[in-house]
Amino acid sequence: MSVSNQDLDPDSTTDEDITTAKEELIKKCEEMWKDLEELSLLIMQVKCLTAELSQWQKETPEILPLNEEVLVTLGKEEFQKLRHDLELVLSTIQSKNEKLKEDLEREQQWLDEQQQIFESLIALHNELKHQNVTESRTFKELKTKLHDVKEYKEKLLVTLSEFLEDHFPLPDRNVKKKRKNTEESNIQLITLHEMLEILLNRLFDVPHDPYVKISDSFWPPYIELLLRNGIALRHPEDPSRIRLEAFHQ
Repeated sequence: MSVSNQDLDPDSTTDEDITTAKEELIKKCEEMWKDLEELSLLIMQVKCLTAELSQWQKETPEILPLNEEVLVTLGKEEFQKLRHDLELVLSTIQSKNEKLKEDLEREQQWLDEQQQIFESLIALHNELKHQNVTESRTFKELKTKLHDVKEYKEKLLVTLSEFLEDHFPLPDRNVKKKRKNTEESNIQLITLHEMLEILLNRLFDVPHDPYVKISDSFWPPYIELLLRNGIALRHPEDPSRIRLEAFHQ
C-alpha cells in the first residue's frame, strides 16, 4: 500500500497527518473490498455460464415430460448446484477478507510504531532543547562567577602587596650592619611579597616538588617569620629548602 512506503519525517509529520493517512488507508481498503466482491461475483458468474454453455453445447437437448415430479426434481438439482457455487464464492470471499484484515492489521501496527517513534523523537528533542538551555544558563553563571573570583583575586593580591610593602619592608641599607665579607654586602635582597610569590608559583607549577632552594636574596628574618607562623615548611632532609604550606588542600 502507498502508506507503508512513506517515511514519516519527525520534523514535518503531525498527529493530523497520521490521522488523515489512517482514514485514507481504511477508505481505500473498503473500496478495494467492494470492488473485489463485485469482481469475484462477476468472475464466478462468467465461469458458471461458460461451463454451462459448454455443457449444453456437448449435449443434445432432451424433451422432458412436463409433470410436476420431474420439474421439482430438476429444480432441486439446479438449486443444489447454485448453492454449491455460492458456497464456493463465499469461501473465496471469506479467504480474501481474512487476507485484507491481516494486511490492515500490519499497516495499523506499522502506523502505531511510527507514531511511537515520532513521539519519542519529539520528547527527545524537547529534552535536549531544555538541556541545552540549562547548560547554557549554567555556563554563563559559572563564567560570571569565575570573572568575579578573578577580580576578587586581583584585589586581594594588590591589597596583600600593599600590606606587605607597608609592614614588611626590606632592611634599611643606610644602616651599617655587620657582614662577614664585602661580597655579602652586594647581595640584592627581595621583598617578602616576592618571596611568597616565588613559593606560590613553585607550589602550583611543580606540585610534586614544591620546595625552593633558599638563596642569599632571601632575608633570614623573613624566612624565620614564615616558618614560625606555619606559612612555610622546611624540607625534612634538606633544611636549605623550604616550601609554602598547601592551605588549598
